[in-house]
Amino acid sequence: MEKILLVILAVLGIAAAHVLGPRIRIAPPLLLVVVGALIGILPFVSDVDIDPEWILVGVLPPLLYSAAVSMPTMDFRRDFTAISALSVVLVLVSAVILGVFFHWVLPDISLATGIALGAIVSPTDAVATSIAKRLGVPGRVIAVLEGESLLNDATALVLLRAAVAATAAGISFGMVALSFVWAVLGAVLVGGVIGWCNLWVRRRIPDATVNTAISFTVPYLAYLPAEELGASGLVAAVTAGLITGAGAVKYLSPQHRLSDTQNWRTVEFLAEGGVFLLMGLELSGLIEAVRDEHRGITTALWIGLAALAITMVVRAVYVTPLIWWLDRIARRGSAMRPYLETMDAKIAEKAAKVPNDPVPSDAERTRPPRRLRWRPRSGGKRTDEDRPRISTEAFAANPAAAQHYRSRVTRALADIDYYTAAPMGPKEGTIVVWAGMRGVVTLAAAQTLPDDTPSRALLVLIAFVVAAASLIVQGGTLGWLIRMLRLQDLTDDLAAEHDRLRSELARTAQNVLAGSDLAARYPWVRERIERMEQQAEEDGNITGANLTYRQAFEDVRRATITAQREALLRMRDDGTYHSSLLTQELQQLDAEEISLDLRLGDD
Repeated sequence: MEKILLVILAVLGIAAAHVLGPRIRIAPPLLLVVVGALIGILPFVSDVDIDPEWILVGVLPPLLYSAAVSMPTMDFRRDFTAISALSVVLVLVSAVILGVFFHWVLPDISLATGIALGAIVSPTDAVATSIAKRLGVPGRVIAVLEGESLLNDATALVLLRAAVAATAAGISFGMVALSFVWAVLGAVLVGGVIGWCNLWVRRRIPDATVNTAISFTVPYLAYLPAEELGASGLVAAVTAGLITGAGAVKYLSPQHRLSDTQNWRTVEFLAEGGVFLLMGLELSGLIEAVRDEHRGITTALWIGLAALAITMVVRAVYVTPLIWWLDRIARRGSAMRPYLETMDAKIAEKAAKVPNDPVPSDAERTRPPRRLRWRPRSGGKRTDEDRPRISTEAFAANPAAAQHYRSRVTRALADIDYYTAAPMGPKEGTIVVWAGMRGVVTLAAAQTLPDDTPSRALLVLIAFVVAAASLIVQGGTLGWLIRMLRLQDLTDDLAAEHDRLRSELARTAQNVLAGSDLAARYPWVRERIERMEQQAEEDGNITGANLTYRQAFEDVRRATITAQREALLRMRDDGTYHSSLLTQELQQLDAEEISLDLRLGDD
């Protein structure tokens, strides 16, 4: 009975922290840690000791899976260079540098143990992303921060496991590197299989509640076999989440997606809050253990603050050339834009003449299209003569190739527009550096250090100091920094882009109505759907209408929604619109379809 009461109080405390935190201008995670610490020092509260496996297996897989599902695949693809550089390379560099520092200031621990602690405090947390979103940070910066916080958790924990293994078995650096590579590759394979199986099974289950219940098992179905194979279960959970998120709109119904979103948001909310609260409860025991072993907590405080400063310096030094490289990629794309536009026009012109050309042979029809390459001559600078030359005559014999290349050209042009409209300059780079806060993964990973690790209590307390100081210093000043930088306001640009998107969806609806026999038979149905498209929203239930007209309206409206959803998915693949706008319109279509289902259920 007491344990149930504690769980109830914990849930209520997490909810209260998220309500009170914004009002008193304290980050809810930090407030939970403070409350947990105050409760932990009460004389009648016993020491809290949680098995690290509960954190590693029970909390982290669903947290990472949930974050991966909600990650926009289009933004992830576009900024994969920056995301991978920050989430893999920077984590490895930071962990090694911090490992050397920890080994130097704490000679009692080995270099491998120091690198393990470095891996714990290296990954950034999604808390910064939520703060930055509320303060109007450009969407591209948000995408980079979200992608980094998603993947660097898995990278850090794979490195942590490899470093702990090296400490325990005394294996060589080569063995550690090989173990790291297999941990990633094997996990991607397992996670990919589970992700596709998840979509295949759940699309065949009509009940949304049952569907969501199955989704709760997916991160563990990916985690457990990957761990049995010696790979990273967390990377597998992330991979399964990315595949599920990318295919959910295509394979799952609106009811299933809505149920998933609401329930997983609740799971993420409680799991993150629980980890911060738990860390606060364990703080008094950690402080007492550190006092007994090291005669005070001063050592943990100054080492933790110094480690945070080192991570910020390393991050700034690393991000500076990365921003320069991203700007170079954007300028290179702008230089290629005229050529791509010309290629697109030529492909469209030749493809339009295909019906008048001879029927292609089977070999020509199935021949794979060549990849576009742009190589400089003799190792020199690229010129117009070095641009890829694709004979448009071949498209008459292979219409599939024409469609393939035109889709690639459209995507390339959209990417160039994206990089031009949302550049990554010094201001954006400053936010990327300062928004690299530590949080839940650092606290959870610290708990997974083996019990026999030398000075374990001190190392866990150091990780706590890094996370807490990061939330206080960086989280408390991020809003001020964003206001001082005076970033460009993109509200008007997004509004104009949204108008263009609505125009395309309206044209899609008109095409459906033009080919619908029901719309021609019942003019009232056509008028109402056209009015809905102009308003861009559902304008209430049909009352007093003949049942035949009502059924006709529902059939035509469903056909329109299906066509518009397919158009939005094509736009997402081509990258012609901002991901947030596409998500907004997809959610609007889902709401309309759910509304139709509810009406049908009332009949």
